[in-house]
Amino acid sequence: MKIGTPLSHAATRVMLLGSGELGKEVVIALQRFGVEVIAVDRYANAPGHQVAHRCHVIDMTDGAALRALVEKEKPHIIVPEIEAIATDTLAEIEHDGLAVVVPVARAAQLTMNREGIRRLAAEELGIPTSRYAFAESVEQLRAAIDDGIGYPCIIKPVMSSSGKGQSLIETSADLAQAWNYARSGGRVDRGRVIVEEVIRFDYEITLLTVRAREEGGGIGTWFCAPVGHRQEKGDYVESWQPQPMSGTALEKAQDIARTVTDGLGGCGLFGVELFVAGDDVWFSEVSPRPHDTGMVTMVTQWQNEFELHARAILGLPVSTVLRNPGASAVIYGGHDAAGIVFDDVDFALSVPQSELRLFGKPEAFARRRMGVALAYGDDVEDARIRAREVASRVRTARQ
Repeated sequence: MKIGTPLSHAATRVMLLGSGELGKEVVIALQRFGVEVIAVDRYANAPGHQVAHRCHVIDMTDGAALRALVEKEKPHIIVPEIEAIATDTLAEIEHDGLAVVVPVARAAQLTMNREGIRRLAAEELGIPTSRYAFAESVEQLRAAIDDGIGYPCIIKPVMSSSGKGQSLIETSADLAQAWNYARSGGRVDRGRVIVEEVIRFDYEITLLTVRAREEGGGIGTWFCAPVGHRQEKGDYVESWQPQPMSGTALEKAQDIARTVTDGLGGCGLFGVELFVAGDDVWFSEVSPRPHDTGMVTMVTQWQNEFELHARAILGLPVSTVLRNPGASAVIYGGHDAAGIVFDDVDFALSVPQSELRLFGKPEAFARRRMGVALAYGDDVEDARIRAREVASRVRTARQ
């Protein structure tokens, strides 16, 4: 793999579509290899904008605007980092040879829409999943639940992230509200929702899976140690690595992750979400990019998930070796305001073996993720205690 000099005629140019906190870390990882990075998002001064060589603000669901920007910037590689993208346009860009789409355009199309990835996993690849159905009306939703999914169940938009638009409902009395929330909470309203059976699992994990070039030129698969995480309303609030699990369950998890990522193709890091009960494992979702729960790898692995993604994208060797146990805990905005202030940062970082990432988002909301506390320790429980303590010490205020 040859890499040129940034801002020169020989530059290797990568365009990120989505420039939040995860995209920001990908930008940093790519720039450490001398890559020229163009960061794109739907709002100005996104975290990735602040560290990229150039940035743009466009509606990435507008196919014409997206293609025009690609033709202007002429990136060699396009890295989708969010769901709300005109994926049909990405497929056209890939077909026309304008750029390489990571991992491939088909993967972006399938995973940006829960219907695409669920049908691939359950119906084409035969991977164990919860029972599910898609509905285009409250009546269809009610019929699907009555026909076997049952209560309680989970209703989600077909396109969303971080738990937006997701509801756990116990009875039919909650159906209309859940339907409306799913329709309004998705990144793009596709007029459909997915309803899923509730699986009684012991814990859930993210298995960070890397598809990268091997020395002989083929594509190999590497797995990070499983990341455990806790969610509230579909959004992660803390994660830790490694998650203890039986050898049988880990082997099943890796088989599922390998099958689904082979089915998607291409190179890069994938965040494969799985439910685990004893030795049984079910597939939940997959993201063809770094995962929010995987931010813990910034204190646990020699090569974190962002560095692994960058290396896989560029055709470089990867290593998923665990350095030490660690944990992450989310820091919320606490206010609906622009330009909030973070106080007691010094007090927070006085917790031994801790680190802090403040994302630099220009606008805060009470429950918007504005930073993450990180800690490592002798074991996972020690690290979780430290990470939660760091997060609790950071105070946010309006300026």
